[in-house]
Amino acid sequence: MSDISPDRVLFVLSRHIGEDNGVSVTKLAQEVTDSLLVSSGDERAIRAAVVSLRKSGHHVCAHPGSGYFLASTELELVRSCSYLFDRAMCSLEQVAAMRRESLPDLRGQLRLPT
Repeated sequence: MSDISPDRVLFVLSRHIGEDNGVSVTKLAQEVTDSLLVSSGDERAIRAAVVSLRKSGHHVCAHPGSGYFLASTELELVRSCSYLFDRAMCSLEQVAAMRRESLPDLRGQLRLPT
């Protein structure tokens, strides 16, 4: 696995602004590492760098249909955040069903008497 840092990923993503300029994780890894041969470890490192960049407030968007890109409009950012929210809710719904608990009960939220 090559040296893949959030700074390097952000630098490469600066060439992919807007959904129409999105890039797959494999292509992004190739550009970040300057190599056509990338491993699944490289792709995991790219995804980890994206998480780090998002947690730092960078507008790194992604969608299966368009790939990774930096938002060029508020609408692109909103759509990407909505996609991430829907993915998170789907995961939480699965956990709740497996545990046979309601979503609020998963983390012990206070329930008001009815």
